[in-house]
Amino acid sequence: MCGITGAVWTDSSQAIDAALLQRMTGVLTHRGPDDAGTFTSAVHMEAPYPMTPGVALGFRRLSIIDLTGSHQPMANEDGSIWIVFNGEIYNFRDLRRRLEGNGHCFSTNGDTETIIHLYEDEDLGFLNHLVGMFALAIWDRNKRRLILARDRLGQKPLVYYQDANRLFFSSELKSLLQVPDIPRDIDPNAIDEYLLYQYIPYPNTIFRGIRKLPPAHYGIYQDGRLSMEPYWVPDLNEEVARPPGEYPKRLRELATESVRLRLQSDVPLGVFLSGGMDSSIVAALAQKISDEPIKTFSIGFPIKEYDESAAARQVAESLGTDHLTLRVDPDCINMLPKLVWFFDEPFGDSSAIPTYYLARLARDYVTVALSGDGGDELFAGYRRYRAVRLADWFDRLPSPIRHVATSRFWQWIPSSPRQHSRVRMFKRFLEALSLSSGPRYADWVGVFKQHQRGILYSDAFIEMLSDQDPLDFFKARFRHVSHRDAVTTVSLVDMASYLPCDICHKVDIASMANSLECRQPFLDHRIVEEAIRMPIHEKLHGIRAKWVLREAFGNLVPRGVFRRPKRGFGVPLDDWFRNELKSFTHDMLLDPTSLARGYFREEAVRNLIREHTEGIFNHAQRLWMLLVLELWHREWIDSS
Repeated sequence: MCGITGAVWTDSSQAIDAALLQRMTGVLTHRGPDDAGTFTSAVHMEAPYPMTPGVALGFRRLSIIDLTGSHQPMANEDGSIWIVFNGEIYNFRDLRRRLEGNGHCFSTNGDTETIIHLYEDEDLGFLNHLVGMFALAIWDRNKRRLILARDRLGQKPLVYYQDANRLFFSSELKSLLQVPDIPRDIDPNAIDEYLLYQYIPYPNTIFRGIRKLPPAHYGIYQDGRLSMEPYWVPDLNEEVARPPGEYPKRLRELATESVRLRLQSDVPLGVFLSGGMDSSIVAALAQKISDEPIKTFSIGFPIKEYDESAAARQVAESLGTDHLTLRVDPDCINMLPKLVWFFDEPFGDSSAIPTYYLARLARDYVTVALSGDGGDELFAGYRRYRAVRLADWFDRLPSPIRHVATSRFWQWIPSSPRQHSRVRMFKRFLEALSLSSGPRYADWVGVFKQHQRGILYSDAFIEMLSDQDPLDFFKARFRHVSHRDAVTTVSLVDMASYLPCDICHKVDIASMANSLECRQPFLDHRIVEEAIRMPIHEKLHGIRAKWVLREAFGNLVPRGVFRRPKRGFGVPLDDWFRNELKSFTHDMLLDPTSLARGYFREEAVRNLIREHTEGIFNHAQRLWMLLVLELWHREWIDSS
């Protein structure tokens, strides 16, 4: 796993000098502490040929395969094609054998050189042959173009900035911010999106001019213009009925092969193990394939509601893994600024904290870790999917019954401020029943809902917002799924939104902050395509989730794994904001510096803090997001 960065320019006066390229590359050292490299080429004019742009490529390497070779930037034999590549191509050995049969010669034993020769043979079609996670840039001197590409599920990040004569790209925003004349103009609409989703969805970033390359897309910068196209567009409306037992059998074959491919490594390797279904399946498959005990890792918290370490230990003992547990009492006041620096832009998923600690624990023993990410989105694992099914049944009831259920009587039901209180979840369910399916789901997953943002925003900030609806990103995903049942629809929306923008981003940044490569076997695109085609009865039996996983792996993992209630990978935010974060939050959010930004009404912020600390309502996630946003400003705007 690595960090990549670089630029292309058509105006010689705007060439990227060596010192700037070193800064852009050096700030990514945490992504690749083992090796570094750069390549530059000036604007070239040679009549009668067209002008060849200048190019700069920078690279930081975390060595995983071919430890002493595969230095980047890497070129083909005649130096006409150069690449910087972040990720892993798991089928590179099969591709290499085919390419050698076509006459290509190799000088390294890694996957990067395979991509170069595949591009020589297939042009842009090379992307269709890659099985893996990646973000890459290819400079083709003969065609005078730069190609940017990102993997199908968005596991690896890639951001870019374009002006009249240049294009910059990088794995992380902080690398682009080393360029003195890239503006740091904050996009108010991005703040609006952040407060709704807890992340800023692609292609937007917190800055107006900087964009994220969407998953499963490539971009071509040529003749001063950037064009962009998808290269993987699965049919989300295709549903395939198969004989009983066929889907579990097929899934077990695909998952076994996916884990086997992801066990390729020239460095120590392990598995994140929470004790839940997805990570237990990955650990079980890895242990079955391995000739020796696989290292597994979990973390524990002092608050029982958030501690899964006992369950993880039970699974590890059953599987015979070499298990390690880290007991964590997070120092959230000192941890939060560190996370703000690594994440570059506001990111409100507080599970980044345990993910970071888990990656830090694993990195003491291994350089690669497998995780169970993706199982919930692909196989209907989230609690909210059961709510979607219940709401779908509700929508079919006679109108008088629906009218009674959607009346406001539920507002008077007392509820606990605890995050996972059954009464609290029931009230949220009833509250959204009056909405249509798309807005209803957005209401369930959104953090600051529309009316809450309206109360929070100052008049001046509202004036700064364009007419863009922050829900447009969500609505566009819904439009791509028009002929599926309600649960499949929302799970596929999550696959295209929450999974790349939140889960994959969180795992990439938290793991790379610790120079750890994280591989996600369920996100092999062949498993994803199989999951897309599955009818909902293969995934959800009544309200029992992940049925196909139970059928496929029931004899491989302990049965207790399938009976254990679903738990999120979270931290006790509600408790923190009433105790150790209470004064810090008050002082930070109501500080004159914060209020002077003009985004929020002081009284609205005070009410959020008061209602939470007095136990009137659980605003922990909202306070966390406001705190992250303020600390982000202090790190990336106030100090610049």
